[in-house]
Amino acid sequence: MTVTHEHMTMQQVWEQQSIWSQSANKLKRSVETARSRALALAVAAAALGTAAAQTMDWNARLGTALAFIAALAAGMSPVLAQRAGPGRMSDWIRTRAVSEAFKGEVYTCLAGVGPYEDRERRATLLAERTSRFRVDATDLVRHTTGIAPEARTLPPVVGIDTYIDLRLRRQIDMYYRPKAVLMHRKVELFSKVELAFGAAGALLAAAAGTFSIGGLAAWGGVIASASIAISAHGIAQRYAYQQLEFLRTAEELQQLLSGWRTETTPSTEAAGAFVSKCEHVISIQNEAWMIRWTVG
Repeated sequence: MTVTHEHMTMQQVWEQQSIWSQSANKLKRSVETARSRALALAVAAAALGTAAAQTMDWNARLGTALAFIAALAAGMSPVLAQRAGPGRMSDWIRTRAVSEAFKGEVYTCLAGVGPYEDRERRATLLAERTSRFRVDATDLVRHTTGIAPEARTLPPVVGIDTYIDLRLRRQIDMYYRPKAVLMHRKVELFSKVELAFGAAGALLAAAAGTFSIGGLAAWGGVIASASIAISAHGIAQRYAYQQLEFLRTAEELQQLLSGWRTETTPSTEAAGAFVSKCEHVISIQNEAWMIRWTVG
């Protein structure tokens, strides 16, 4: 088995990983876009419906038009929400899991540990192991149609030290921890938006009661509906859950790294077990997401 053939096999698997990663990103964008548009339409339906009722007396044509648009928005909101349903989310998470499985296998192969200690069999073994990923995800292959691999070289991983630097440390410091911070910010943002809507609703209700302005009371209902819709959107996105998952995974990987550094005379067997544990922790996150996003 020549080095050229080994490199070509790894490059082909790396290209497959790129295709599946792009497919997962595309599915994620479709889910998030559908949810955002459904939210916007739900809020618009409530606002336009109230505006139509208050406009009808002095301009029936405008009121009718607003009522029609409000009804259309109300009808389209659940239709769009269906595009972000459990089936679509399952496809997204499973596609991401396949992408990560390809990536983990390539990094393990490059590190030359575990099942890839025998260099003469690396290419054959890599092809055999990764072919199972596509077989197990046959129903998802349709999402990869028309997607070309990105032009990129293989990670310069050679041995356990570069695996730690280019795979493990990057996952901890450049992915999981920054993502946890991002999710925390989103949780705080939604909390502030909900608080602002609650305050605005209370202000409108107080003004309507104090000054006997009936129209304001109706807009208080719109504010309440918008607040509920935004709160539901935040819950559906599971920002708080994602924050905890990112933190948990980063901490587990950090503990594995700390344990590895205490090894006095690490053997090839220990290196293989270490890499296997790291990749397992990363894969477990995908499985946890699958359960949480499609059931909870």
